[in-house]
Amino acid sequence: MAQNRGRILDEASRLFRARGFDAVSVVEVMSAAGLTHGGFYGHFSSKDDLIAQSVAHAMAKDAGGSGDMRAYLNAYLSEHHRDNAANGCPTAGLVADIRHQTGAARQAMTDGLQSQIDRLSTALPGNSAADRRRAAIGSWAAMVGAVILARAIDDPVFSNEVLEQTRKWIDVQIDLP
Repeated sequence: MAQNRGRILDEASRLFRARGFDAVSVVEVMSAAGLTHGGFYGHFSSKDDLIAQSVAHAMAKDAGGSGDMRAYLNAYLSEHHRDNAANGCPTAGLVADIRHQTGAARQAMTDGLQSQIDRLSTALPGNSAADRRRAAIGSWAAMVGAVILARAIDDPVFSNEVLEQTRKWIDVQIDLP
């Protein structure tokens, strides 16, 4: 039962990141997980419940860097990440749609974002905890925003420029080693 639930959450979060919450049905999620839709209510009370739990699941699985901030920054602001929304960052993939979701889904996103900021704060240089937190919030906002913009742009040269210039801007702002 736990393995099936994990597969459902993995597939739901992947499909939601790829296509948005409204464009994915419960039947599609269950089929992608290799299960029949009849078993859905054994795991979730509604699609809204699935959305909230899949956001929490995706945010918890998003490790957010291993301490090597430069490597994380380069991987996050890359063409590969931009072009792989379904398996990419849940923040960049879901944040624009989350405001239309339930309080539980928004709370899951909030908790995940808080955790991400805390992780980044420990990886960034700075003289004080307040300086590191400010740098983490600003850098994360720039990174997520750049990926969202780069995905929306239909000009690959301009899209790549958005990613590259954001990397360079963050480098200047936080003076990474």
